[in-house]
Amino acid sequence: MKSKVPQKTSANTSFRASPETIKRLAKLKETIEHHRRLYHTHDEPEISDEAYDSLFRELEEIETKYPELRTEDSPSGRVGAEPLKEFVKVKHEVTQWSFDDVFDGEELQKWDERIKNFMAKGGISGEKLEYCCELKIDGLKIILTYENGKLTQAATRGDGTVGEDVTQNVKTIRSVPLALAEKVDLIAVGEAWMSIADLKNINDLRAKESKPLFANTRNLAAGSIRQLDPKVTASRRLNTFIYDIEFVEKTRFSPTLPQTQSSELELLAKLGFQTNPYFKVCDSIAGVQEFYKEWTSKRHDLPYQLDGIVIKVNSRKIQETLGYTGKSPRWGVAYKFPAEQVTTVLEDIVFQVGRTGVITPVAVLRPVLVAGSKVSRATLHNEDEIKRLDVRIGDTVILQKAGDVIPDIVSVVRELRTGKEKPFVWPTHIPACGGGAGGDSGRIERVPGEAAWRCVNRDSFEQQKRKFHYFTSKKCFDIDGLGPQTLDLLIEAGLVASFDDIFTLKKGDLLNLPRFAEKSADNVIKSVENSRRVTLPKFLASQSIPQVGEETAYDVARHFKSIQGISVASREDFESINGVGPVVAQSLADWFKNRDNRKLIDNLLKQVIIEKIAEEGGAGAKKLEGKSFVFTGGLPTLARDQAQDMVRDNGGDVVSSVSKKTSYVVAGGDAGSKLDKARELGVKIIDENEFLKMIG
Repeated sequence: MKSKVPQKTSANTSFRASPETIKRLAKLKETIEHHRRLYHTHDEPEISDEAYDSLFRELEEIETKYPELRTEDSPSGRVGAEPLKEFVKVKHEVTQWSFDDVFDGEELQKWDERIKNFMAKGGISGEKLEYCCELKIDGLKIILTYENGKLTQAATRGDGTVGEDVTQNVKTIRSVPLALAEKVDLIAVGEAWMSIADLKNINDLRAKESKPLFANTRNLAAGSIRQLDPKVTASRRLNTFIYDIEFVEKTRFSPTLPQTQSSELELLAKLGFQTNPYFKVCDSIAGVQEFYKEWTSKRHDLPYQLDGIVIKVNSRKIQETLGYTGKSPRWGVAYKFPAEQVTTVLEDIVFQVGRTGVITPVAVLRPVLVAGSKVSRATLHNEDEIKRLDVRIGDTVILQKAGDVIPDIVSVVRELRTGKEKPFVWPTHIPACGGGAGGDSGRIERVPGEAAWRCVNRDSFEQQKRKFHYFTSKKCFDIDGLGPQTLDLLIEAGLVASFDDIFTLKKGDLLNLPRFAEKSADNVIKSVENSRRVTLPKFLASQSIPQVGEETAYDVARHFKSIQGISVASREDFESINGVGPVVAQSLADWFKNRDNRKLIDNLLKQVIIEKIAEEGGAGAKKLEGKSFVFTGGLPTLARDQAQDMVRDNGGDVVSSVSKKTSYVVAGGDAGSKLDKARELGVKIIDENEFLKMIG
């Protein structure tokens, strides 16, 4: 705001600034911006942080005294605006893609071969093929929009199409230029990150205040960007590396547009962005592999965390020819570092009992940090795995965690055995299996033909709780508000003993439970009422019949079309269904012969309505007949269960793994190895929009 009239503020009266003050302010802005670029863009600071902060304070003092001199691109805008009530959703001007992953040299070689095949098909096999290798920073993706060279919006990636407006928070990051060196319209993309040292400092402070600690730098960076109060973000000392230009208005851009990824990085630095200096252009996959090996060993020497390298075709012309798949650019790939491994001590082996009585051994570990998360448990899968590892209580073990999957024990460090380690003896009884009396209480048995063990008694308290958890889950009745903790309280209080009891709950029953108030109790009762209608496949799956999962439940339901028909079917009837083998058929027949199970069904049918399955010849019922679908990654608008039901309702089949017989793979965000398998086998890959068009 420019004004010649003295203005009053809440603290003092502001008068027109003198020419000397105006010149001083302009010089301060210029000097602060100069040193910001030296520090963040060129990594060549000329003054100390303390001196920089002193200049910054002087700038703030002048702008506080003369608010009419403050401009939108002033460095003082980084200190944080007023707290926000919520984040606003913004649609990206350019769709944000994510790179596919490779994990070893063989996968990398196959990717290189695909690039060359596409180049040949596109008629550009004579173009020089180079790869630009960059470090993959473990942070949070941000999208920066500039108009006439000034920062107008910063957003998170979100689902790739819609993100959150975090402009005020990103403005607090010193390495992000508020104004570019060129007055250009531009969209740039990069990574917001937190240093390892700052993570430690923040966690040390939180530990003193008895607050929970942040697991890793990425979690802290993501949490800091999404603070409603920008002042909190400003206090976290976030940093950035910018690596791509998504859009630039050519007519207003004075330098020559970059024709390679490496020159694009150089241009970003000239415009004022901080770019990562450790990139390299390689003329072969062998050179890429050398760069990868170098940073696999050097990654822990950096002040920030990496989880791999990113490899991009250097030529823009080749990039444009290669284009994109449903979710990723063909011209780039993320080469992940090997899963991080650490050693720790196995202190005990305990058991988890599933809803069908199957027993899983779990290793209790001395807590250890692996891949950014503190781990104290790992699955041991089954008795055979324990024997294969020869793992003993007290052993030092090598633990591995790749991505977000459950950690695995890779091997035992036998050289560290002292002789005090105890060989593990598989038990004959487990208390959580319950049932029986005396020597029969908690007895377990090996499942015929499998490596698994299960409880002899199928109705222990632990199993019952897990069955209720599954019954109310999204895969079955989808009763919102009745999560595991609430259900456990209801079961322990004796308010729920069988599935039909859920539908007789009253508001007063819930108000007697801890942490329940009027509104939350009303919400649960309403959710229970809304769940009284259910499809036959979900009704069948909800009963936790041994060997019967979602797909089998659907196949059986589509074959018989009514619970009455299923109830009287024989083993031979079940086995006649395509995909149902003799073990599953016998399990179904035995379950429905049981008098208690039939009573359970009868009582439940008094409370719920099973929706009729559409006749095979009904309108639209055969749209997808004969077609099989695999779903991978998160879809933009459809829940996985919802999409799978749409396939089944239209006569198609949902399968869990990709094969040459698979008709379609529906890929969403962060799709995994199934997408790679589909490409390898030549299975057609579609996105959510294409899938919905097929449904009509």
